[in-house]
Amino acid sequence: MPTIHRSALAAAVVAGTLLAASACGPDGPAGDGGGSAAPPPSSAAAGGGAGGGGVIGGITLPSGLPTSLLEGLPKTWDGLKKWKFEDWDTWASKHVFNNPVVKDFWDPDKMGDSKPADPAPPASKPSPATPKPAGDDGVTDPEPAVVNAVAVPRPYTRQPSGKVFFSAKGGRGNCSATVIADPQHPGRSNLVWTAGHCVHEGKGGSFYKDLVFVPAYNNSGASSGGKRAPLSELAPLGTWWADQVTTSPQWMVEGGGTGDAANQYDFAVMRVHNQNDTGKSLEETVGSAVPVWFDAPRDKLNVSATGYPLLKPFDGQELYKCDGGKPTRLSFDAKRPTMLTIGCTMTQGSSGGGWFATMPDGRTALVSNTSIGTQDHTSLSGPYLEAVAKQALDWISRKQ
Repeated sequence: MPTIHRSALAAAVVAGTLLAASACGPDGPAGDGGGSAAPPPSSAAAGGGAGGGGVIGGITLPSGLPTSLLEGLPKTWDGLKKWKFEDWDTWASKHVFNNPVVKDFWDPDKMGDSKPADPAPPASKPSPATPKPAGDDGVTDPEPAVVNAVAVPRPYTRQPSGKVFFSAKGGRGNCSATVIADPQHPGRSNLVWTAGHCVHEGKGGSFYKDLVFVPAYNNSGASSGGKRAPLSELAPLGTWWADQVTTSPQWMVEGGGTGDAANQYDFAVMRVHNQNDTGKSLEETVGSAVPVWFDAPRDKLNVSATGYPLLKPFDGQELYKCDGGKPTRLSFDAKRPTMLTIGCTMTQGSSGGGWFATMPDGRTALVSNTSIGTQDHTSLSGPYLEAVAKQALDWISRKQ
């Protein structure tokens, strides 16, 4: 687990000590020799001059935020639910993702050099509350029973999971991610779902660089057990560079290294392309893409989560799964969608990995992604996907 910083894992509490930004986040930035997190990014990194603080959705924002981050935001976060394509387009045009393709940049050494960083101090956790008759808003349940992660049988091909790799100020990191269906391009999706902290530094920062998705990572097991393997074995279906990325404005404006209200909107969507263009989409290449189920009924969900956990006893080379059952609830801010929580022993590296449930028509769908977890690796929490997440997917789907 890295010291709390965006390039590591965003940490949070779930009925226990707060897992500081790493128990489920990307393999912390490496290259500094000691596994410590990178220093906080300059607020200038996001572009624009520094502005004064403000209040959005009842949250007092610190001074020094780039004015470009605040420009165009609704007066309350609730207003984001009413955004249309044009609103997202205007916002995104001010926060452009720049990711020039460097052919063959990612090799086995670079993919393998991310290492977990030191744990950060725990943050205070929300206290369990008595459920409210009106619904789930603002409710935090006791921590769920622990569920041991089990290895997903190989081969990993024809299933939508993979790994995301990126360059940050402190080195290189990675996360887990999922191929999702593209509403505007059925059967030919190039979209990938992951966590917001896997693509963007958060408050005062910018998008990561060299952002790629590797489906069916280590499909053959060639790099398991500490072995070195060629890129053809690590990335059997190719290396897919991100062209467009969107995450929630909440994460961009507030996201940080400890679990808090920003993690209630800790999701991201990427559009990618194969660096060695084959003419086939990601979905056609993988043979699988799952729809995203927005506003899924919490009381009817039976959730499983997948990811590539890195912190011991895992090594980041194997795909794992937790069958978490019915999720419990975690809330830092009652005005935002209450997070889903499941028992799971996956660790750092599983962040961004997909959470799946069966829809009424029998299809498997994505309902969340791993965002935060406990420091003792007993549970994971992910954002509940509703109107804001739906609008983000709609924007990137129509933007092509």
